[in-house]
Amino acid sequence: MPFVNIKITPEGATPEKKAELIAGVTALLRDVLGKTPATTVVIIDEVETDNWGIGGESVTARRSRS
Repeated sequence: MPFVNIKITPEGATPEKKAELIAGVTALLRDVLGKTPATTVVIIDEVETDNWGIGGESVTARRSRS
């Protein structure tokens, strides 16, 4: 039973886009590894940019400089 955990920031992550991710990852595991879609679990965690750090600073801070 494959278990995939996708972590993203919420910007642009509509319910439709998340459904597309779930379907696409499930299909990829089926096509590449022969995994059964019925037992494939995909979880999407949305992490606020204040709670996501890269290089010692939050994504919010990094994006504010752009």
